[in-house]
Amino acid sequence: MQKSHKALWDNCLHLIRQNVTEQIYKTWFEPIVFESYNEQEKTVLVQVPSPYIYEYLEQYYVRLMAWALANSFKANIKLTYRLVIDSEHKKYQEVEGERPDDVEAPRQTARGNKTPTVLDAAIPQDLNPQLDPKKTFEGFIEGDSNKLPRTVGLSIAEHPGKSTFNPFFVFGPSGCGKTHLINAIGVRSKKLFPQKRVLYVSARLFQVQFTDSVRQNTTNDFINFYQTIDVLIVDDIQEWVNSPKTLDTFFHIFDHLFRLGKQIILASDRPPVDLNGVKDRLLTRFSCGLIAELEKPNVQLCIDILNAKCRRDGLKIPAEVILYIAQTANGSVRDLEGVLNSLMAYSIVYNSNVDIHLAERVIKRSVKIDNHPLTVDDILTAVCQHYGVSQQSVFSKSRKRQFVQVRQVAMYLAQKHTKMPASRIGQLIGGRDHSTVLHSCSAVEQRLKVDQTFVADMNSIEQTFKLKH
Repeated sequence: MQKSHKALWDNCLHLIRQNVTEQIYKTWFEPIVFESYNEQEKTVLVQVPSPYIYEYLEQYYVRLMAWALANSFKANIKLTYRLVIDSEHKKYQEVEGERPDDVEAPRQTARGNKTPTVLDAAIPQDLNPQLDPKKTFEGFIEGDSNKLPRTVGLSIAEHPGKSTFNPFFVFGPSGCGKTHLINAIGVRSKKLFPQKRVLYVSARLFQVQFTDSVRQNTTNDFINFYQTIDVLIVDDIQEWVNSPKTLDTFFHIFDHLFRLGKQIILASDRPPVDLNGVKDRLLTRFSCGLIAELEKPNVQLCIDILNAKCRRDGLKIPAEVILYIAQTANGSVRDLEGVLNSLMAYSIVYNSNVDIHLAERVIKRSVKIDNHPLTVDDILTAVCQHYGVSQQSVFSKSRKRQFVQVRQVAMYLAQKHTKMPASRIGQLIGGRDHSTVLHSCSAVEQRLKVDQTFVADMNSIEQTFKLKH
């Protein structure tokens, strides 16, 4: 009798095999071992090699298995799993499977002669890796803040899935180069191994695809597709912290790829330990390879990045302007490139030279920084408004008392509230030399000691641009 029940189970597997891809069958159903059948309770007991396989089967194939059991045993069959907890010490746990409310025959998935969709994973087709070809290792300038991640990334690109750096988890603040680095890994891998299925996807797009698959009842196709990827690159995974269903689905995809030795690369704005809301079973997997931090580039690396972009785009920008941008644009690679692009646009449209004064204006309008440092332009604007004169008059060679006073006040406040040397302040305020700045500061300091009205004027100006000491 036991033999006939085993034959019925084998027939059940045959029915399942007809409705899934060969890869899925071998991964999830072939490891199942038939144990026994309880005639009285109409229960089939099967053994599975891990709790994970049980969880996966119950989450994604419970209806298919229930349909196959009902058709094979000609009865309403209940499934019980014997989970292998510790094979060495022969520890097991029995768990009852869930019975779906309705059991329908699975829909046929044949598409006839229709063009296969991106989620048709039975026969992997050519795949657009969704990589940015401009973001390569050649354009990823090395510095102290990114040396380790860049070196490891290059190694992964040349040996995907075969190093101990799997998964490779990169984290760092916005604008530090995470997207560039993970793109560069994908571009190099695809170039060296054109036969591999490499895919870059943002966490947001992955979530949209998953939501669509749930709505269209094609979740299995969605999972099957991602399980065919050889190098999976996911950007901004912190966006999943409040999406438990997306995380559960990615867990199964991750585990499948990891067990097959496929390369997984993840990027986030925070380390795994700070991904609140992500279950421990996924966090431990994120942490089992290599976690690498990308820091904001220091001033020297910013200078190197700016110079590299200038060479690449044929731009000519004075070294002092490059230094000023590197010191001011808050260490964001994205901001650095944006400032350069804006500088060239302003220069062309207004037919003006690219100088520090123009850089100040561009940075003020282009770079959003918390506690934005006070600029000479901020100070000039406040002083000119207070005294009712134009900046053109201040920049002129006029020796009128009114203009000289405004010029001196602006130079004094600039030296007091910015980190710029006197020579640069003078250059920004009418092209004066450093001695003029020093003289102006001395004149203002002397007047502050004896003129209370002048002291009130200075306090009013400082209040206008809301100095933060």
